[in-house]
Amino acid sequence: MEADWEFEVGPDAAGPDAAGLDAPVIDAAWPGLVDLQREPERARDLPEAGLLPGLAEVLIKLNSIASLVRTSKCDVWTGLDADDFDPDELDAPPDHSAHALGCYIDLLPSGSRQWNLPEMAADESKRICACLRAIPLRCCRADLVIRRAFVGADPAGEQPVRLGITAYLTSCGESSATALRTLQSALAAFADALSTTRR
Repeated sequence: MEADWEFEVGPDAAGPDAAGLDAPVIDAAWPGLVDLQREPERARDLPEAGLLPGLAEVLIKLNSIASLVRTSKCDVWTGLDADDFDPDELDAPPDHSAHALGCYIDLLPSGSRQWNLPEMAADESKRICACLRAIPLRCCRADLVIRRAFVGADPAGEQPVRLGITAYLTSCGESSATALRTLQSALAAFADALSTTRR
């Protein structure tokens, strides 16, 4: 499975809407947040879970008590245009790129554990990518993007700035059904890789 990571971190800012922020931010306190650590069964009710079978189980696993991460947001793209992905980057044969789809999941460390330093988030991303690259799965890839994350005000009213990871997973296939099956396999591998790297 193809996998890579990068930084996309803007300058310091006081909050997710602050002026001067020139990179996307993970907002872990957005109004529509469903806390899947407290209510894991609600993962099956998410609209995205209806678009991508298997997503709910992955979200439940990533938010479980045993997991050291939690999720704050996800989305699914059921039909990507040809200019939205590069088949070579998905290790796809020429006849396996007619259909493509993807999803993203915003990840944050769970509990008191945080990626306060860029090196911590980078080390985590490198370990995840190494696990994924060892999996013999073609026509898909994961891109991990380290971003600033806002988790809500602390008791003093401050808006702490931390780091999170947005994981983009993309797959393609000669049919929409094969692309879907590949993305489901990639998602399961991704959830397993997070588990493996945190032991």
